[in-house]
Amino acid sequence: MQDTTILWADDEIDLLKPHILFLNEKGYKVTTVTNGNDAVEAFKNSFFDLVFLDENMPGLTGLETLSQIKNLNNDVPIVMITKSEEEYLMEDAIGSKIDDYLIKPVNPKQIQLTIKKLTENKRLVTEKTTMAYQQDFRNLGMSLNDNLDFNEWVDVYKKLVYWELELQQLEDAGMHEILTLQKAEANKQFCKFVEKNYLNWVKNPDNGPVMSPQLFKKKVFPHVEGKGPVFFILIDNLRYDQFRIINSILIEYFRLEEEDTYYSILPTATQYARNAIFSGLMPLDMEKRYPEMWQNDEDEGGKNLYEGQFIGDQIKRVLRRDIKYSYHKILNIDEGRALNESVNNLMGNDLNTVVYNFVDMLSHARTDMQMIRELASDEAAYRSLTLSWFEHSPLYDLLKFLAQKQVRVVLTTDHGTIRVKNPSKIVGDRNTNTNLRYKQGKNLNFNPKEVFHVRNPHDAMLPKLHISSSFVFAKEDSYFVYPNNYNHFVNFYNETFQHGGISLEEMLIPIATYGPK
Repeated sequence: MQDTTILWADDEIDLLKPHILFLNEKGYKVTTVTNGNDAVEAFKNSFFDLVFLDENMPGLTGLETLSQIKNLNNDVPIVMITKSEEEYLMEDAIGSKIDDYLIKPVNPKQIQLTIKKLTENKRLVTEKTTMAYQQDFRNLGMSLNDNLDFNEWVDVYKKLVYWELELQQLEDAGMHEILTLQKAEANKQFCKFVEKNYLNWVKNPDNGPVMSPQLFKKKVFPHVEGKGPVFFILIDNLRYDQFRIINSILIEYFRLEEEDTYYSILPTATQYARNAIFSGLMPLDMEKRYPEMWQNDEDEGGKNLYEGQFIGDQIKRVLRRDIKYSYHKILNIDEGRALNESVNNLMGNDLNTVVYNFVDMLSHARTDMQMIRELASDEAAYRSLTLSWFEHSPLYDLLKFLAQKQVRVVLTTDHGTIRVKNPSKIVGDRNTNTNLRYKQGKNLNFNPKEVFHVRNPHDAMLPKLHISSSFVFAKEDSYFVYPNNYNHFVNFYNETFQHGGISLEEMLIPIATYGPK
């Protein structure tokens, strides 16, 4: 490995010879100059990994030298060294974007630590992160063989996402590949777990995890206490990893009171999962209670047109008292801005519910538009695109406004999404629905090993379109394709983000409660 090269400018450089000798012995190559002009000339003529600048030199001051060096190369780390502890000098130096600040007298170990931090930080972080994941890899691997319950599966998924975000920072393809394989194995075991337990959960809700229909009752209504409005904000189709990067911004403005996870119902699709949240009912019960409003897969028209009515009915049924509430669905930037302009009118309500549809539109656009596919080519790029949207969205402006008020914000989503890679052949009649991760219909023909088959939809608290109708759900990262159009489907949908089936990404859903700081 090439020696680290250092430029050190100090008008008393002779007094620093012991430091220079120490650094030479440690393998650093140090060039010394006694004034700012010589520092700039040396920097023009040679490459340096790091620059040490004395603040008080004759001729060009340290800050003036800093400015000229930054103009030549803004990326090289610069450390300012001074005898003075005057606050204004520190502020001027920090404002000039120095990378570190040392007060004389400095000792050799202090100098070496600064060099390591600024020139070897990436390598040291990579080594430590890789070693930590390798240790956790074994623990995660062993836990996957245990008989995990629904809470322990949440812990496993959160740990996998944690390492996904940590390893994303590293240029280590081997570690990424190991994590990808471990995540695939986790999804395989999780699908078996869901197949074994799901029907019991929906029949006996008290014996299972919190699921979509119980979300308001368990996680939102307890906060509606008349002490200020509660804003329930649902970003459609948001995965846990996407939530994590949004949360990292929000905690600058809010106090995170609680972060929890619930399970989406099946199908993990907006029509089912989000309606279940707002109605507080499973789809079968919705069909019975709202025959005029519930839309089955075969019905024409929008499938999420009555969420405002559903939440109103749930408030009466569950809270059993009158409260002031509102419902807003935001489909584009103009609607988001309009909501922000009228938000003061909502401050007198007990509960305000807002649905933001951007991430759902993004996942569909990624399927349909080549440019979006290239911008969101993998999970890391998909997260980056989500973050970019959020930072420039009216939603971010709304949340920053709410952070200044005495309000509580509950942020969640209705289901996640998974990048599909494995085609699974299925045959159905022309009335079979088009979703790639679940199918509902008569006489469906499929490979039973590749799906979760619910022969009687009522067992899963789902409507039954016909006497012989059944549901099948894709597992892990598979997606349904028709044999007579196989190549077209594979070419068009492979590596796209889809939802509706069973996976950690689709079913384990974040919900966070924020309060004022």
